[in-house]
Amino acid sequence: MSDYISVYQSLQNELNSLSKGKPPTLIAVSKTKPYQVVRDAYMQGIREFGENYLPEAIEKFTKLREEFPESVNTVNLHHIGPVQSGTLRKLFGIFSYTHGVGTFSSLTELQKRAEKEKKTIRYFLQTNLTAESTKHGFSLETLLEKKEELSLYQNEFCIWEGFMGMGPSSGDLLQTKEVFSKLTSFRDTHFSNLKLSMGMSGDYQLAAELGSNFVRIGSKIFGDRDYGTHSV
Repeated sequence: MSDYISVYQSLQNELNSLSKGKPPTLIAVSKTKPYQVVRDAYMQGIREFGENYLPEAIEKFTKLREEFPESVNTVNLHHIGPVQSGTLRKLFGIFSYTHGVGTFSSLTELQKRAEKEKKTIRYFLQTNLTAESTKHGFSLETLLEKKEELSLYQNEFCIWEGFMGMGPSSGDLLQTKEVFSKLTSFRDTHFSNLKLSMGMSGDYQLAAELGSNFVRIGSKIFGDRDYGTHSV
């Protein structure tokens, strides 16, 4: 059995030391990894997991709940891919958070579905600060224009947690720092009560230093991913 928890705790300790405020929560991204990896990580004490692919995530974490019923209340599963209106119904009952709400249509549908399912989901609005066509999400200008309306996209079960941001696809750290700084400043100025989801394996140090509340790391914990199969 691989020692996932030691790596996880080492990364969390690093995040704690880099953070200037409350340390961010470390999400262990287990996408493309088989169920046995998730099981081992859970048994070692990891309780925050991240997944992109809905069918894969549902199968793996349904198995986890069947084997460890207490995990229903102890594990937070984070959906970290783009939210699609046609499939978001599958988020409910398995995911605690979704980090990729990038359109008003999916936001509207998420709110309606939460009320219908009567199951809690916490969401982040995805921002696109690099203007890349390969990324979806809101511009800060749009969010500011709609500031008064945004708080209405909530109910007892659908809870607005904050904003998610990513650096450029190139991985350039200078530009990434600009993006994270801009989003942090925007949050601090206009939505100071909300949280930030920023940072992955290549830029988590910057994210922690600049005030992220959630950091998403996969390969550093679980090793390289195999995108040829989504085996469970």
